[in-house]
Amino acid sequence: MPGITREEVAHLARLARLELKPEELDHFAGQLDDIIGAVARVSEVADQDVPPTSHPLPLTNVMRADEVRPSLTPAQALSGAPAQEQQRFKVPQILGED
Repeated sequence: MPGITREEVAHLARLARLELKPEELDHFAGQLDDIIGAVARVSEVADQDVPPTSHPLPLTNVMRADEVRPSLTPAQALSGAPAQEQQRFKVPQILGED
């Protein structure tokens, strides 16, 4: 499999909206090539009788069940807010959307 080219790294950087310097393109091309090579070696070792896994040990959900418990009223929660609107915290608009 041929190595990752500068053009491919530049394309990935554009997709990720990253501005890379020319020397970074060469640096990351080498690093990405090493990563892809390591993944290919792992793929060679994996056999049909080895199931794909995300964790070596089974995971279990240890969260408690949801229970309704006494909490703050909306007025109490908003009492220290510098601004509020319709029982919500009012914050400055940052995205320029309505």
